[in-house]
Amino acid sequence: MPIVVLQSSRLLWVRLAALLFTCVAFSVVAHGGPLNRGEGDWCIFCWAFSFAVTLLVLLVELFGLQTRTPVSWTNFPITFACYASLFCLSASIMFPLYFLKGSGAYGETRDLRITATVFSCLATVAYLGEVSLSRAKPGEVAGYMATVPGLLKVCETFVASVIFVFISNPVSYEQHPALKWCMAVYCICFVLSAAIVVLCVGECTGCLPFPFARFLSAYALLAVAMYLTATIIWPVFKFDSRYHGASRRPNWCSDRSGLCDWDKLVAIAVLTALNFLIYLADLAYSARLVFVST
Repeated sequence: MPIVVLQSSRLLWVRLAALLFTCVAFSVVAHGGPLNRGEGDWCIFCWAFSFAVTLLVLLVELFGLQTRTPVSWTNFPITFACYASLFCLSASIMFPLYFLKGSGAYGETRDLRITATVFSCLATVAYLGEVSLSRAKPGEVAGYMATVPGLLKVCETFVASVIFVFISNPVSYEQHPALKWCMAVYCICFVLSAAIVVLCVGECTGCLPFPFARFLSAYALLAVAMYLTATIIWPVFKFDSRYHGASRRPNWCSDRSGLCDWDKLVAIAVLTALNFLIYLADLAYSARLVFVST
């Protein structure tokens, strides 16, 4: 019978910590009863998905199956760890916002929700630690997703996903053609960034009929220009009274727990500006990689 040996390392310990923290987070929430909101389902998904894939990564490395997986093992673990850190971060913000602040929870239920929030924050730190340990060091040969531009691609797709959630509930881009352009910017850039992530994780970049590094620089430049327009257009058409926008938070928003519709419009504006800065950083790093390679 073969003996399986799992070598101790800092990377192993942070993965085990993330496994434990996510398990505790969704377990105590499940013990506390139903949450009765879509936001609760999202938080539980973030913790359960992160737990399941972390367990899968540990099992693959435990049995030495890296070469038999259908994905690039130099790219997949760090890509997942980056997504998991963002998932747990979003759950750490969303869960107390909707289920602790003004929720009316008390007693054991409130204690369990506080516990879930704490362990969600700990899981976020653990996954960030894994990303820090796994990312490429200066002069080290590693997969693209372990480099700064690769990690920025993960952030770009995640931020766009959050924008989609806010912009579709309620639908807030159909009032003017300029807002539809903003939606087109989010969709086009998301699809291209997600395609790059899939190509790198699936080791399919060599099949492309053009130089991959130059394509990344050209795409980053295009995305910066497109997001710059959205960063300007969205707040103008949503908060300027000349376009029937509301520059101040309505009074009725204060009576609700979580985010009201006006808060979501502000969140979209902030996230659009954030993604613009991420794409700008991506452009700088991608251009540098092209310059070094030539």
